[in-house]
Amino acid sequence: MEAGLKNQKIKHLETLLQKDLGRLSDEEMKILVSMSISRILVDTSMESGQKPTFGERLADKIAEFGGSWTFIISFGFFILVWITANVWLLLNKGFDPYPFILLNLILSCLAALQAPVIMMSQNRQEQKDRERAKNDYEINLRAELEIRLLHEKLDFVIQQLTVKK
Repeated sequence: MEAGLKNQKIKHLETLLQKDLGRLSDEEMKILVSMSISRILVDTSMESGQKPTFGERLADKIAEFGGSWTFIISFGFFILVWITANVWLLLNKGFDPYPFILLNLILSCLAALQAPVIMMSQNRQEQKDRERAKNDYEINLRAELEIRLLHEKLDFVIQQLTVKK
């Protein structure tokens, strides 16, 4: 009897969803199936499934460090030491005198390498965010369907009580 009730419940939810959304997608069908067997939704996000490659982990670490105050302060200190060493200690006749052409080359190379690494890391983060949004949608839809069912049950009980009076 319980299986028949569950099947009836799922068919009712399916008609509700089809009324609201039209044709059901694979995600909605997955939610209905998980509700029919009374299971929680399985997290299919990247964090729980696939392991990131070495390059992806490296890109994440570089982007994390490159966007930190530690990097900004340490690189500012490096530039200050570079300029101080070349202007005052070596009397502007050092390995990189005043226009600091070598320093400009180093900064340009750093920017040229850092930009694509940060973009790779942002793409991975965007992919993770899409997976989280998909999971949130599934959870919210399931909660909404359960709430609708509860409202219908309450309405039915209230209707039965008013009929009996």
